[in-house]
Amino acid sequence: MTMFGLGIGELLIILVIVLVVFGAGKLPEIGESIGKSIQNFRKSVKTEEIDITPDSDAEKQPDNPSS
Repeated sequence: MTMFGLGIGELLIILVIVLVVFGAGKLPEIGESIGKSIQNFRKSVKTEEIDITPDSDAEKQPDNPSS
């Protein structure tokens, strides 16, 4: 089983390093915050459309205002 090209051994090493750095008490908080972030990101991607058209005011203004 591989995830992102990583084997089980590599994932275990990463998990041990994270456990040592953050401690066992912080892992549930970190997991919860990552889960909420992913959930909010997915929700915003589904519900919001991003308008990338330039404003007409931006086209009228010169690139170098100091000249």
